[in-house]
Amino acid sequence: MLPSKMIWILGTVIAIAMGLGIAYFGSMGGIVVAGVPLFAACVAMSFAIQWLVFVPAYAFSSEKFFDLTGSITYISLVLIALFFAPELTDRDYLIGMLVLIWAARLGQFLFRRVIKAGEDRRFRTMKTDFLQFLMTWSLQGLWVSITLGAGLAAISSVEKTPLGWVGWLGAGLWLIGFAIEVVADAQKTTFRAVAEHQERFIQTGLWAWSRHPNYFGEILLWFGMALIALPALSGGQYVTLISPIFVFVLMTYISGVRMLEARADRKWGADPDYQQYKLRTPVLWMKPPKATDAALD
Repeated sequence: MLPSKMIWILGTVIAIAMGLGIAYFGSMGGIVVAGVPLFAACVAMSFAIQWLVFVPAYAFSSEKFFDLTGSITYISLVLIALFFAPELTDRDYLIGMLVLIWAARLGQFLFRRVIKAGEDRRFRTMKTDFLQFLMTWSLQGLWVSITLGAGLAAISSVEKTPLGWVGWLGAGLWLIGFAIEVVADAQKTTFRAVAEHQERFIQTGLWAWSRHPNYFGEILLWFGMALIALPALSGGQYVTLISPIFVFVLMTYISGVRMLEARADRKWGADPDYQQYKLRTPVLWMKPPKATDAALD
């Protein structure tokens, strides 16, 4: 087994290598500004922003600006792409607007949550380890580059096409996913605001349909974004369509769902009510609860 330090170094190297790969393919058929592909420049900036903020974050052993930095990166990249693209279509404006809305909402939500909680428990140990913390910030640079990849490729594409029905279908999926994410976050925030709920698990509202409806909404909206971008892509740019698949795999098998399920099992694993909740409620995909289940809630 590799020692921890080697794992953190390898993780950082892999993140950079994957970033270079997405930059290469996403730049095919894309706009070039001052001799540099616009798409590749955005990917480079994604990593640069993370590393710039990592320096004070590690110096002060603070994770409070991690999620906020990610959101600011999304906003920065899409604004830069829109600014330097010589020709903008309805698709480009739509992608830009949706990314700005999503990033601004999620960024302030996560920042307010970590400030209120005083910490993000995910970072308790890693924020004191230089290599592990650096790897985490590097992975965020990759996260932004890949998830935003299809949208950025569409905006920076030389060939422009009408939005069409595929684009509008994607916009519809995006709106549904965004609505689910916002409502689920609001329901959980309201639930947690009640003192006696601090040690309980939520199983009402959308949380009776899925154990992680906010993640379902997140995955769905990125699938919608990929559909919006799809008609504008060509050649190597199609590689950027890995975006929603990457979000799904990361949120279900690496972080997000996997980590939260493990934490919930440790906390409520012996609780019969929680076991019943797990039996009747899908872990991710949303399913309306049966009338009997709703009555139990």
